[in-house]
Amino acid sequence: MLNTFSAIFEALPYLLNGALVTSGIVIGAMGIGLVLGVHMAVGQVYGNRAVRWLVGLYVWFFRGVPVLVLLFLFYFGLFTLVGLNLSAFAASTLVLGMTTAAYQSQIFRGAILSLPKGQLQAARALGMSDIKAIISIILPQALRFSIPGWSNEYSIILKDSALAFVLGTSEIMARSHFVASRTYQYLPLYITAGCLYFALTWIGVRALLKLEAKVRIPGYSH
Repeated sequence: MLNTFSAIFEALPYLLNGALVTSGIVIGAMGIGLVLGVHMAVGQVYGNRAVRWLVGLYVWFFRGVPVLVLLFLFYFGLFTLVGLNLSAFAASTLVLGMTTAAYQSQIFRGAILSLPKGQLQAARALGMSDIKAIISIILPQALRFSIPGWSNEYSIILKDSALAFVLGTSEIMARSHFVASRTYQYLPLYITAGCLYFALTWIGVRALLKLEAKVRIPGYSH
């Protein structure tokens, strides 16, 4: 028992540094997903047939292929093929970002479609262009309504980030396995890793709940 607590105590600073790496992957991936997802959602709702088809193909691909396969496919395959020399951290962040973009686009798409269609028509009647109306009227509301779904996507990507371990990214899971393989305290260290993931999930979800409450429009419900 003493050896167990000693191993956890000695490894904790090392694992906490891994938590920072994990946080960087998740924040970067969610940021990439947000930027790509918003544009794809707008394209899928308001774009022409070709744009809708291309977005649908992207979503179908990234939602249909396991994240582990995508990591290997891009890091050892496509990135090398195009001569893109990325670190394991950058590659993990980019692949997870492209993956969550597919899911986030559907969250934003659903939020946009839930808004009254008359808003865009009213903006046109006032002389606003479609692009300006989407940016100034549609998206501010849709993004507010998307926060609950975005919170759920955050927790999913956080758990998927553990797969970055296979590329050699020095995140929580990789560091836990590294220490466990040398101390043979597998169960205690993996439990510690699970607790760190749980803590990061709780912190992120709580922060998004506060954001949702802060940006809620008084007297206006979904």
